[in-house]
Amino acid sequence: MSMITQAPFTLREHNPDVLTCIANLSNDEVFTPPEMANAMLDLLASRWAESHDGASIWANPNVTFLDPFTKSGVFLREITRRLVDGLASQLPDLQERVDHILTRQVYGIGITRLTALLARRSVYCSKYANGPHSIAKSFTSEDGNIWFQRTEHTWTGGQREYRIDPLAGGETVVYAHRKCKYCGASEDDYGRGAELETHAYAFIHTDDIKARIGELFGDTMQFDVIIGNPPYQLSDGGGNGSSATPIYQHFVEQAKALDPRFLLMITPSRWFTGGKGLDEFRETMLGDGRIRRIVDWPISAEVFPKNGPKGGVSVFLWDRDSSEDCEVVTHFKGAVSRSIRPLVERGSDVFVRFNQGVGVLKKIAEVEGQSREILGASNTRSFRNIVSVRKPFGFASTFRGRATKREGDVQILQKGGSAYVARNEIRTGRDLIDSWKIFVGFAAPGTGDKDTYPHRVISTPFLGEPGVVSTETYLAIGPFASKLEAENTLSYLRCRFTRFLVLLHKPSQNTTRGVYSFVPTQDWSRPWTDQDLYAKYGLTDDEIHFVESIVRPMEPGE
Repeated sequence: MSMITQAPFTLREHNPDVLTCIANLSNDEVFTPPEMANAMLDLLASRWAESHDGASIWANPNVTFLDPFTKSGVFLREITRRLVDGLASQLPDLQERVDHILTRQVYGIGITRLTALLARRSVYCSKYANGPHSIAKSFTSEDGNIWFQRTEHTWTGGQREYRIDPLAGGETVVYAHRKCKYCGASEDDYGRGAELETHAYAFIHTDDIKARIGELFGDTMQFDVIIGNPPYQLSDGGGNGSSATPIYQHFVEQAKALDPRFLLMITPSRWFTGGKGLDEFRETMLGDGRIRRIVDWPISAEVFPKNGPKGGVSVFLWDRDSSEDCEVVTHFKGAVSRSIRPLVERGSDVFVRFNQGVGVLKKIAEVEGQSREILGASNTRSFRNIVSVRKPFGFASTFRGRATKREGDVQILQKGGSAYVARNEIRTGRDLIDSWKIFVGFAAPGTGDKDTYPHRVISTPFLGEPGVVSTETYLAIGPFASKLEAENTLSYLRCRFTRFLVLLHKPSQNTTRGVYSFVPTQDWSRPWTDQDLYAKYGLTDDEIHFVESIVRPMEPGE
């Protein structure tokens, strides 16, 4: 009778790997494929070797690792597997080696009770670190070094309301519509009973992360490497319920506060150019010379086949002890582009994700007499200077005009059609009322749940006659001295080249005036074609091909 023995560290050779088969919990908490986790660990190992005279990080018994938002446990599992191989010569006894790695080198914080159990099963081969089936034999607690306890939100603010107590009678004061002071979650959405997860993630719900880590793992704990894939967002109850507030930036900030030697995270790429509440975070990230590499996938499905965030995902590697230019690696439709460059080009306030786009912007700058400083928001040659603010005439998208025209009324374009409004009700944009202009939708056409290329980038622009205004459903571009100037500008907006420049500054489907910052103004006495613009700015055949792989044609009358 043969005996079946446990083979604890050959999970990766099983076909299929269980962690490639599990479904994502939600769009906010996306499981990392093992292939991506290993690519990030390869990046870490390469950078460690560069800064440690070629030494292997996996052969160092003193390096400590933390995944502070572990879900499937894939990072911790793959780190453990590599350390088991790398430390074989120093700790030849397998059980001693395993115990050392799991009790002294590998740590995690679960984001929910379910994911904590899943992570322990992945790393310890048991949901109990001290259970009979655990490959670690030195733990005394069920959690081991993968901690989870229910954390509550800290509600602040809100509106004071007076309510009648149905039992005791009398009036009582309550505060409604409060927000969590740490993550911004709404009490209306996340004030839940004990039977539901709070999604109050422990790593970001503290004023002193170093003290908190000390409580969890010991006062002297210092992590050399922090790595993982944080939760991306929380629903904020806006609109039809699909509105969400990003929270991944809080995890990045807390991780930096722990002062690790290296920090690697995979996050949505929207922070490059915009994103709700991300302005300060973007400024901090782009001004941090310690980000040594950004690996970007503009098409999320190339990393996360399902439930990837719209706008692409990226991995950044932060090196505490090194401050230089960043290596930018872009994976796009099977092609890989690499460039070592500053995170912020002169004149810009955003990160330009496509390396080819940086070259095009520098060519524009030279032709426009800007030396090597690209066009930006403060440049007088920027097209954004003739693009209106979000409410060009002061009317919200919910505004509805009159169905019938009265004397002195002007036509107003609104969601679903047009109506009429009195001229004296228009408080802003009055210089545009009686001029020729161009209207373009504030929101670009949707592309479903996936990022698809080539993009249209903006909604179809169209002429606005004198005497026509709009709600914030549209932005207004102008004013123009004549219909001919407006038509020539319209031809410019239809060009793929122009819309490519918009895309370089565009974080989402919304097209505020800021996304036109990289677009130069032209001579509006003549119409424009892509061939005219390619020739004017000296684009190469390769650059033209790249532009046209990103942006699709837009024909007149479309």
